[in-house]
Amino acid sequence: MGGPNLEIFKFGMYIMFPIAWMYYFGTNLENRFSVPDFWPKAENTYKIPFEREEIHGELERLRQRRLERRRVRLEKGGSSAVETTGKEDIS
Repeated sequence: MGGPNLEIFKFGMYIMFPIAWMYYFGTNLENRFSVPDFWPKAENTYKIPFEREEIHGELERLRQRRLERRRVRLEKGGSSAVETTGKEDIS
């Protein structure tokens, strides 16, 4: 058997190997694993409305978009009682 020096060496390896591994692969991550232009620029992203008027304007825009898509869908596929009123006729 090895003795105390071997045990000290093994203990040092058990401690230093993971630290060295993390240091080697953990440093310089921004340059090593970066993809240029992966995230969109700030001017190309969607701006969330915060003001009351902006929110109402955005809701109106979404409403118009939804109604336009509904109109195109109804023209393309025909209409039924459920599609035109949004409710079933139970009578």
